[in-house]
Amino acid sequence: MPQPRKQFGQHWLQSDKALSQIVAAANLQKGETENCGDRVLEIGPGKGVLTRQLLSQAEAVVAVEIDRDLCEFLTKKLGNIENFLLLQGDFLFLELEQLLMPFPAFQNPNKVVANIPYNITGPILEKLLGTIAQPNSNPFDLIVLLMQREVALRLRAKAGSTHFGGLSVRVQYLAECEFICDVPAKAFQPPPKVDSAVIRLRPRALASPANDPQKLEMLLKLGFSSKRKMLRNNLQSVIDRGQLGQLLETLGVDPQVRAEDLSVEQWVRLSNQL
Repeated sequence: MPQPRKQFGQHWLQSDKALSQIVAAANLQKGETENCGDRVLEIGPGKGVLTRQLLSQAEAVVAVEIDRDLCEFLTKKLGNIENFLLLQGDFLFLELEQLLMPFPAFQNPNKVVANIPYNITGPILEKLLGTIAQPNSNPFDLIVLLMQREVALRLRAKAGSTHFGGLSVRVQYLAECEFICDVPAKAFQPPPKVDSAVIRLRPRALASPANDPQKLEMLLKLGFSSKRKMLRNNLQSVIDRGQLGQLLETLGVDPQVRAEDLSVEQWVRLSNQL
């Protein structure tokens, strides 16, 4: 039996309740005709506890596992199931589209359902969603992720909240974010040092996107560089403090505002006006 490896951030979910909530959040469908159901991408299947439930409800499941020992284990346990495809490697560096070319039944997964390694949550989100300047050109219909609770709170936080930050703006610019449920540390083996939560993302384009997405990304980096400072101080390298104060007033924003007080839409308007 494979043992969890700290180097891969492995914490295996053992709670049937949490597993059911994750699968329910994905709203999976098997097609009435061939190739019209949901094709799921799972990142880090571990010992396959979540994988088994996905296989029973989805048209096809592509699982990406970095651990060679786990790949051997999964191949023995699930390798004969027709709608299962296992890829060994680091998800962050795999060219998924190219690897799936020989497997038509698994191409173009439309949903992601995964218990992801917490230490690479940011890079995984960026690969799945893209960036403000370069959104994913072939976005997923739905993304359901089990992650560190603190990060989940940041993803769905509203402006003015203590959890609201640059990550909140970047993700909410690209997707609708919904908090599904809490998952306590005791639901895992071994238990992580933090509590977890399930988040659901629905990628979409903003009704009024930034005219210059690269400028918006630059402003966010500067604006959130020191959260305790007023925004006009953080952005003084790109605009005079007095001018920014006047611009904020025209946008109906207090000139003494801090970065976390601006909503996603206000950040876009500010970027468009500069």
